[in-house]
Amino acid sequence: MTLGQPDFHTPENIQDAAVKAIREGQASFYTVASGLPELKAAVNTYFERYYGYSVASNEVTFATGAKFSLYTFFMAVINPLDEVIIPTPYWVSYGDQVKMAEGIPVFVQAKEDNDFKVTVDQLELVRTDKTKVLVLNSPSNPTGMIYTREELLAIGNWAVEHDILILADDIYGRLVYNGNEFVPISSLSEAIRKQTIVINGVSKAYAMTGWRVGYAVGDPEIVAAMSKLTGQTTSNLTAVSQYATIEALTGPQDSVEVMRQAFEERLNTIYPLLCEVPGFEVVKPQGAFYLFPNVKKAMEMKGYTDVTEFTTAILEEAEVALVTGAGFGAPENVRLSYATDLDTLKEAVNRLKAFMEK
Repeated sequence: MTLGQPDFHTPENIQDAAVKAIREGQASFYTVASGLPELKAAVNTYFERYYGYSVASNEVTFATGAKFSLYTFFMAVINPLDEVIIPTPYWVSYGDQVKMAEGIPVFVQAKEDNDFKVTVDQLELVRTDKTKVLVLNSPSNPTGMIYTREELLAIGNWAVEHDILILADDIYGRLVYNGNEFVPISSLSEAIRKQTIVINGVSKAYAMTGWRVGYAVGDPEIVAAMSKLTGQTTSNLTAVSQYATIEALTGPQDSVEVMRQAFEERLNTIYPLLCEVPGFEVVKPQGAFYLFPNVKKAMEMKGYTDVTEFTTAILEEAEVALVTGAGFGAPENVRLSYATDLDTLKEAVNRLKAFMEK
């Protein structure tokens, strides 16, 4: 239950577009570092459909995976000792990438009783004259929680008021469940949009983790700096992945909905079962494909004080692999992925329950 990627194959229409590009020789050559013009046009089509606004070509840059898009962003905008606010729990790379850019990560604990979401009051408590960026990941990895329109508007207006850049990691935006809504913070007002750099990709929504496609959308000056970094490091995203991504963003979207429905079914099946595991306290996620239970009571019941030792015991005795929450800034939690089939998920939870009842 550790996989951070969909257990689906890349849709056939996307595969076909890639094969066509190879056979016709389109994928044989370098492209500009920031991506093909027609690829940037595809992002505009996608943003008009799912974000509600248009983007110009100089507002878009591609990289080898959303992780590298994040890295080039931090390297482009962070000066030594600049502070970056990161809500906790957080995706594991945020803090280290800030440090690599010689910035200072400032972690703000998102409380479980507030569905793992931070408030403006919490953000204001840690804001200083060195605060440069706020990282916002909704739906979240690892919690799966989604900020509401009202919450995002309050946070966005706060960032605008204090001239703080918003890094919006929207990679799970298409994977939301049970009537919940993904609202892009950049869509809420022109002022917020100008303050926001959106990071996205095709890995999660289109089952394309192996294609390594990430992109950033936002202020042309920041995007240009990110493109320069890409040009002097990896050069362009591999050409065949660019042609595949054009099809992903502009072609039929049926496969995304099929996968979304499958994840929703798994979530709704496995969540109540996990709630029955002694000592596991679970907030039901709204998106992505992770559960992030608090296991403090479970550890106490089994005589453990360290989450790594606890998960190691589960692996050795129950043969169920979990990701410890320590790397996400939450040492009393574990992350479980439901990006696998229902039978395997049910068996895993049954083993967890047996382990706790032993």
